[in-house]
Amino acid sequence: MKKILLIVLGLHLSLCYSQDTEESKPNWTKKGVITFLVNQSSFENWIAGGISNVSGTLGLNYDFNYQKNDWTWENKLIANFGLTKIKNQDTQKSSDLLEWNSVVGKKAKGYWYYSMFLNFKTQFADDLDKDTKGPTQFLSPGYFQFGPGMLWKKSDNFKVNIAPATSRLIVVDKNLTEPNEAYFGVEEGKSTRYELGASIGAYYKFNVMENISMENILNLYSNYLEDPQNVDLDYTMNMIMKINKFISANLSYQTIYDDNAFRGLQTRQVFGIGINYIF
Repeated sequence: MKKILLIVLGLHLSLCYSQDTEESKPNWTKKGVITFLVNQSSFENWIAGGISNVSGTLGLNYDFNYQKNDWTWENKLIANFGLTKIKNQDTQKSSDLLEWNSVVGKKAKGYWYYSMFLNFKTQFADDLDKDTKGPTQFLSPGYFQFGPGMLWKKSDNFKVNIAPATSRLIVVDKNLTEPNEAYFGVEEGKSTRYELGASIGAYYKFNVMENISMENILNLYSNYLEDPQNVDLDYTMNMIMKINKFISANLSYQTIYDDNAFRGLQTRQVFGIGINYIF
């Protein structure tokens, strides 16, 4: 499987860079923001109750896109890591994500492009709470998805990629699989799980009103090989309420459904004041 991944990645990158053989100059657009989000609550002799806590999240959202003639190559890198400290308790993770989305497109007609996409997603660190069973290292789990499809792109802020023949590889440390118990769908004694299915990736960003923007990222996946009716869902909403160039109030909401990890909805919500560096 590792050889397959290397071949796919090599083809994906060679397809992208092959565009440079033409005479016209490539057009790169790059933009990103680094955000430090903090929220804090403090209680002392508060009769109504409450526990002092503080949390912080460092995040990166970076786009680097390429446009040349009928070709487009879009990349989004998302990374965030957050910690929460509650009084008299161990420090815990509140957020942990590293994700790269890459889509190559060749103009077909209108808003449509023939496409090839690659998605990689994992986390940075282990579970700080030793009383729970969680990912213990980088790439446990790690998700790789790739496949051909069609990209509908009205603008950089509104696009949908449909890939009906998507390969997905789930990677874990085989020491995490227990007898008679799969780990993120990977069977006992194994380190990988291969799936073939259909995926849809959608992105929509718009202004709610002046100085308030909302970013929506949706990913759906159905595994043809096992329980195709159980569609995996990963939806993230990021709302930024800009105060000035460097400070904003940020609200993030994420919901995940993946029956290989947990048979139910996982949700995460973070709200706080953000210090932003735009580049």
